[in-house]
Amino acid sequence: MSLDAVRLGSDVLIASNRLRGARVGVVCNHASVDRQFRHVVDRLTAADGVRLGAIFGPQHGFRSDVQDNMVETPHGEDATRSVPVYSLYSETREPTADMLRTVDLLVIDLQDIGARIYTYIYTMANCLRAAARHRIPVVVCDRPNPIGGVEVEGALLAPGFESFVGQFPIPMRHGMTIGELAALFNEEFGIGAQVEIARMERWERGRYGDEVGLPWVIPSPNMPTIDTAVVYPGTVLFEGTLLSEGRGTTRPFELVGMPGVDAERFAEAMNRLELPGVFFRPAVFEPTFQKHAQRACGGCQIHVLDREAFKPVMTGVALIQLFRHAHPSGFAWRQPPYEYERDKLPIDILAGSDVLRTQIESDISPMEIAAGWSDDERAFGTIRKKYLLY
Repeated sequence: MSLDAVRLGSDVLIASNRLRGARVGVVCNHASVDRQFRHVVDRLTAADGVRLGAIFGPQHGFRSDVQDNMVETPHGEDATRSVPVYSLYSETREPTADMLRTVDLLVIDLQDIGARIYTYIYTMANCLRAAARHRIPVVVCDRPNPIGGVEVEGALLAPGFESFVGQFPIPMRHGMTIGELAALFNEEFGIGAQVEIARMERWERGRYGDEVGLPWVIPSPNMPTIDTAVVYPGTVLFEGTLLSEGRGTTRPFELVGMPGVDAERFAEAMNRLELPGVFFRPAVFEPTFQKHAQRACGGCQIHVLDREAFKPVMTGVALIQLFRHAHPSGFAWRQPPYEYERDKLPIDILAGSDVLRTQIESDISPMEIAAGWSDDERAFGTIRKKYLLY
């Protein structure tokens, strides 16, 4: 497999002079950089004939300077470029008519991480809706799926469980790039915006984020490495529990645990399951913030040995189920509110229905639960094929 550096969609777009004469609004954050670490806003500002009209930031802010995953960010102004910076994780999650008044074309350049619940893809979807309403064309700059873009895993989101961490019936691990998702959302789910995908060059499906010749700039505060992204589609489910998903440590989503659990016994029990492509090392850690801050949590670190064999969603389910048995009196589902949802349980919002929670409570094995996703995975695979660009 060639490991030539990928040419990003933003590279292709800017080189094309497609934006000459346009007042451009840019949806981006601090990770919207190219191979030389040049930020997309700086590159557009320097491009001949391009006028920067506004900057739009997703969850965590344009500069990703807000740590918590449910703290809104304020609007502001970029002092260097003298343009407004609008937060799309504020009183509004969709650009308003006033925000778009200085824009006649919208460029979206965000790094997704390959999981249904990562909110940047819904910020993109909301921008497509606003653009359709106000008849503003959109260019989505494609970027690699850092967890390979091949495997699909998990149940489809069910009707009635839509939220800001899941707007459409796609699996937890969707196996698509953000540009492919833009086309899927726009066409399959009827948004109807005028969308152009600035395609990458030299990206091959199956190449992970550390195999593309590009720098990894953390796309959100708790996504420090490609290893984090690999496990995230499963351990993000911990956000729906009172278990620690490792926030407040240097290995969020890889370190998982709770007070009162014997780490050695827990890791040994997890390894006895012989889940594919993974080893569970006993670990005790003390989060500096969020759940169980300054308390010793027993559990494990997830070490992925074979990325192609590893099943992150099934692994996340197995971990939750075993923690529930390891410390029954300490285990609990997190209660609402969660990501603007005030009624449904966070685990149901994350899982895309209440089925997974009831299966875990009924002690159905992780392997049997995962086998039940096969029809959804096949159905999505058929739809997905129509939108694959690489």
